[in-house]
Amino acid sequence: MMTDPIADMLTRIRNAVRVEHPNVTMPVSKVKRGMAEVLKREGYIWDWREEEHEGETSKQLLIDLKYGPNGERVIQHIKRVSTPGRRIYAQAKRLRPVLNGLGISVISTNRGVVSDREARQRNLGGEVLCELW
Repeated sequence: MMTDPIADMLTRIRNAVRVEHPNVTMPVSKVKRGMAEVLKREGYIWDWREEEHEGETSKQLLIDLKYGPNGERVIQHIKRVSTPGRRIYAQAKRLRPVLNGLGISVISTNRGVVSDREARQRNLGGEVLCELW
Protein backbone atom coordinates (compact mmCIF):
# COMPACT_ATOMS: atom_id res chain seq x y z
CA MET A 1 0.00 0.00 0.00
CA MET A 2 1.35 3.39 -1.05
CA THR A 3 0.97 6.21 1.48
CA ASP A 4 2.36 9.08 -0.62
CA PRO A 5 1.57 8.84 -4.36
CA ILE A 6 3.12 12.25 -5.11
CA ALA A 7 6.46 11.19 -3.62
CA ASP A 8 6.20 8.01 -5.70
CA MET A 9 5.70 10.12 -8.85
CA LEU A 10 8.71 12.31 -8.05
CA THR A 11 10.87 9.26 -7.30
CA ARG A 12 9.90 7.62 -10.59
CA ILE A 13 10.79 10.81 -12.50
CA ARG A 14 14.08 11.20 -10.56
CA ASN A 15 15.09 7.59 -11.24
CA ALA A 16 14.13 7.72 -14.94
CA VAL A 17 16.11 10.95 -15.46
CA ARG A 18 19.17 9.44 -13.74
CA VAL A 19 19.30 6.52 -16.16
CA GLU A 20 18.20 8.71 -19.11
CA HIS A 21 14.95 6.93 -19.99
CA PRO A 22 12.90 8.72 -22.68
CA ASN A 23 9.65 8.36 -20.69
CA VAL A 24 8.20 7.12 -17.42
CA THR A 25 4.80 5.64 -16.49
CA MET A 26 2.84 5.72 -13.26
CA PRO A 27 -0.75 5.36 -12.03
CA VAL A 28 -2.81 8.43 -12.89
CA SER A 29 -4.61 10.81 -10.52
CA LYS A 30 -5.99 14.33 -10.76
CA VAL A 31 -3.08 15.88 -8.84
CA LYS A 32 -0.49 13.98 -10.91
CA ARG A 33 -2.15 15.22 -14.12
CA GLY A 34 -1.97 18.78 -12.76
CA MET A 35 1.69 18.38 -11.81
CA ALA A 36 2.52 16.96 -15.25
CA GLU A 37 0.77 19.92 -16.90
CA VAL A 38 2.79 22.39 -14.78
CA LEU A 39 6.04 20.60 -15.70
CA LYS A 40 5.08 20.81 -19.38
CA ARG A 41 4.15 24.52 -19.21
CA GLU A 42 7.41 25.33 -17.42
CA GLY A 43 9.50 23.38 -19.96
CA TYR A 44 10.76 20.50 -17.79
CA ILE A 45 9.10 17.71 -19.84
CA TRP A 46 8.07 17.38 -23.48
CA ASP A 47 4.53 16.10 -22.97
CA TRP A 48 2.28 13.78 -20.96
CA ARG A 49 -0.68 11.58 -21.78
CA GLU A 50 -2.94 8.95 -20.29
CA GLU A 51 -2.80 5.42 -21.65
CA GLU A 52 -4.69 2.21 -20.96
CA HIS A 53 -2.63 -0.96 -21.09
CA GLU A 54 -4.15 -4.34 -21.82
CA GLY A 55 -4.81 -6.42 -18.75
CA GLU A 56 -4.79 -3.41 -16.41
CA THR A 57 -7.95 -1.86 -15.03
CA SER A 58 -6.55 1.59 -14.26
CA LYS A 59 -5.09 4.17 -16.64
CA GLN A 60 -1.41 5.04 -16.61
CA LEU A 61 0.17 8.48 -16.87
CA LEU A 62 3.01 8.49 -19.42
CA ILE A 63 5.48 11.40 -19.17
CA ASP A 64 7.95 12.12 -22.00
CA LEU A 65 11.12 13.39 -20.32
CA LYS A 66 13.18 16.22 -21.75
CA TYR A 67 16.94 16.32 -22.24
CA GLY A 68 19.26 18.95 -23.72
CA PRO A 69 20.85 18.76 -27.19
CA ASN A 70 23.90 16.92 -25.81
CA GLY A 71 21.89 14.69 -23.47
CA GLU A 72 22.15 16.94 -20.41
CA ARG A 73 19.36 16.62 -17.87
CA VAL A 74 16.70 19.34 -17.77
CA ILE A 75 15.52 18.16 -14.33
CA GLN A 76 18.63 18.33 -12.13
CA HIS A 77 16.94 18.18 -8.74
CA ILE A 78 13.41 17.27 -7.65
CA LYS A 79 12.36 17.26 -4.00
CA ARG A 80 9.09 16.69 -2.11
CA VAL A 81 8.36 19.59 0.27
CA SER A 82 4.97 18.87 1.86
CA THR A 83 4.56 15.31 3.14
CA PRO A 84 1.53 13.48 4.58
CA GLY A 85 3.05 13.84 8.06
CA ARG A 86 4.10 17.47 7.68
CA ARG A 87 2.02 19.65 5.38
CA ILE A 88 3.64 22.90 4.23
CA TYR A 89 1.35 25.75 3.21
CA ALA A 90 2.35 29.17 1.89
CA GLN A 91 0.52 32.38 1.14
CA ALA A 92 1.11 34.02 -2.24
CA LYS A 93 3.20 36.85 -0.75
CA ARG A 94 5.42 34.33 1.09
CA LEU A 95 6.28 32.31 -2.04
CA ARG A 96 9.90 32.99 -2.96
CA PRO A 97 11.62 32.07 -6.25
CA VAL A 98 13.48 28.76 -6.16
CA LEU A 99 17.21 29.06 -6.93
CA ASN A 100 16.82 32.79 -7.75
CA GLY A 101 14.18 32.03 -10.40
CA LEU A 102 16.01 29.15 -12.11
CA GLY A 103 13.72 26.54 -10.52
CA ILE A 104 10.04 26.26 -9.64
CA SER A 105 7.81 25.16 -6.82
CA VAL A 106 4.62 23.26 -7.61
CA ILE A 107 1.69 24.54 -5.55
CA SER A 108 -1.69 22.88 -5.05
CA THR A 109 -4.28 25.66 -4.77
CA ASN A 110 -8.05 25.81 -4.70
CA ARG A 111 -7.81 26.76 -8.42
CA GLY A 112 -5.77 23.68 -9.34
CA VAL A 113 -2.09 22.82 -9.44
CA VAL A 114 0.12 25.75 -10.52
CA SER A 115 3.77 26.81 -10.44
CA ASP A 116 4.99 29.36 -7.90
CA ARG A 117 5.23 31.99 -10.67
CA GLU A 118 1.58 31.52 -11.60
CA ALA A 119 0.55 31.49 -7.93
CA ARG A 120 2.28 34.84 -7.30
CA GLN A 121 0.76 36.31 -10.47
CA ARG A 122 -2.76 35.17 -9.56
CA ASN A 123 -2.26 35.90 -5.82
CA LEU A 124 -2.95 32.28 -4.81
CA GLY A 125 -1.56 30.41 -1.84
CA GLY A 126 -1.71 26.70 -1.13
CA GLU A 127 0.19 23.54 -0.32
CA VAL A 128 3.78 23.45 -1.60
CA LEU A 129 4.04 20.00 -3.21
CA CYS A 130 7.60 20.00 -4.55
CA GLU A 131 10.57 22.02 -5.75
CA LEU A 132 12.61 21.31 -8.85
CA TRP A 133 15.37 22.77 -10.97
